[in-house]
Amino acid sequence: MKLFQWIWAAIVGFVVGLIARALLPGADQMGLLTTTIVGILGSFAGGFISSLFKKPAEGAKFQTAGFLMSIVGAVILLLLWRWLGV
Repeated sequence: MKLFQWIWAAIVGFVVGLIARALLPGADQMGLLTTTIVGILGSFAGGFISSLFKKPAEGAKFQTAGFLMSIVGAVILLLLWRWLGV
């Protein structure tokens, strides 16, 4: 993975993490880094879930459905985070 791809993954992960935290309001004790990690891992989880149903198109740079599944994955991770009491 190139450096620009890592930076882009961190930015998108942060945005996805913020959206997930906005959808599930509450007193989460997590900072900027943890929010970004939840977003990035949620993107991987959402991508995995969506790949079970349909393969992504070749050469597509941005997919709205993939972004929405990233948010769903991050919400699931955030719920798991709260359930475990981390």
